[in-house]
Amino acid sequence: MSAWIRMIPLQEATGTLADAYRLVTTPHGTVDNVMKAHSLRPHTMQGHVTLYRSVLHNPDNTLPFWFLEMVASYVSSLNRCAYSFTHHWANARRLLKDKARSDAILEAFQARAPERVFEGKELALLRYAGKLTTDVGAMEKADIDALHAAGCDDGEILEVNQVCAYFNYSNRLLNGLGVTTEGDVIGYYAEE
Repeated sequence: MSAWIRMIPLQEATGTLADAYRLVTTPHGTVDNVMKAHSLRPHTMQGHVTLYRSVLHNPDNTLPFWFLEMVASYVSSLNRCAYSFTHHWANARRLLKDKARSDAILEAFQARAPERVFEGKELALLRYAGKLTTDVGAMEKADIDALHAAGCDDGEILEVNQVCAYFNYSNRLLNGLGVTTEGDVIGYYAEE
């Protein structure tokens, strides 16, 4: 079982659901369980994939894809969402292409201590994502001021805000429905 609710298998999909499954097919030619979890309400799947692609895979983003995947991984780690962490850590590691640095980052994330391996703008953005994830009610203008002081522009802040907000949504979808990676191809990018 890969979720606590029924997920309609691809071979049983017809009509709107079949169309939605075609829309969310991965570069590997599969449909991940995160999308199958929406199968009883395909319209939510369509909204989900549109948001996901615009937030994390849009070529108009200015922050490097590897860093956005790090933000996704950190947020998912803080939320203890094994599903998202497994997929997006694989992406971050593949895009970074530095095993020693990846290992150090993994240890830092597990310790909730990104300052062990990040500094400057990247650290400020990770701290912002961390607070937005774990203490959203305490957010204040000073948090944005700190990002500006670290050299972040408003577009970069928005990119991290959106990655963080998306993963808080997705983590709750996945953990709340007991979705696992069983049967998924892990990661969006191919191993090199």
